[in-house]
Amino acid sequence: MFKHAILMAAVIAGMSSAYAETPTTVTGLKNPESALTGPDGRVYVSEIGEFDKDGDGKITVIDKDGKAQDFVSGLDDPKGLAVSGKHIFVTDKKRVLKVDKDGKWTVFAAAEAFPIAPQFLNDLEADAQGNIYVSDSGDTKGKGGAVYRIDKNGKVALITNSDKDAQIQSPNGLLTDGKGSLLELDLVSGTLYRIKVKTGKLEKVAEGFGGGDGVVRGTKGVLYTSDWKNGSVFSVSKKGEVKLLKNGFKSAADIGLSHDGKFILVPDMQAGELVWLPVN
Repeated sequence: MFKHAILMAAVIAGMSSAYAETPTTVTGLKNPESALTGPDGRVYVSEIGEFDKDGDGKITVIDKDGKAQDFVSGLDDPKGLAVSGKHIFVTDKKRVLKVDKDGKWTVFAAAEAFPIAPQFLNDLEADAQGNIYVSDSGDTKGKGGAVYRIDKNGKVALITNSDKDAQIQSPNGLLTDGKGSLLELDLVSGTLYRIKVKTGKLEKVAEGFGGGDGVVRGTKGVLYTSDWKNGSVFSVSKKGEVKLLKNGFKSAADIGLSHDGKFILVPDMQAGELVWLPVN
């Protein structure tokens, strides 16, 4: 799902030599769900493995030559990825894990830490203060969805949910949007919202994204979104104009951004591939 262009700007500036050659497609992945560019310039991908089979999920790291190797193993159904400081965070069913540079992980926020029992923790985002935001897609049919904030100490607070606002159906993709705001892409309605973190108030930004999944911000401020259901990737201008960038994926999941901002990293879950989609 790497979408954290603002957080990573300082790191990305020094990464120009990280990829001498850019891969086009990496195959052989098992249900890849989210992709991000890590602090070291390499690409990290969460692989769910077999759905609902605990222990076979993992995070794979892809080097500059497109070679994939295991980075974290023993997970259940890992999905959203985010980076904060020197750590990578990942949702894993009903918990959030914290991963160090050696691939060792600990539980950052267990299911019991949430004020409401989580159902389907999905995407992650981090802000400049080190807070982690997480979406709960609920039953993925429009009920039980929520968005949470987790502070540096692992304390979880509810921002909003379907009980507070009927527009919240099945939150998925998250992206920071300036101070105090968060973009949220809904899996069921296919609508992109802006959420005020303090109040939980929603504002519609754009719509028409089918099974909305990931959202990233490009180097020129253009937003890119993915439609898992229909296998498409869109661009959204600063004025909210939506254009189809590419379709034909089997299931475009939680997209990321390459180190140089020239490619959208598209995990095609059903195809078992990670695709570098050019945007410039």
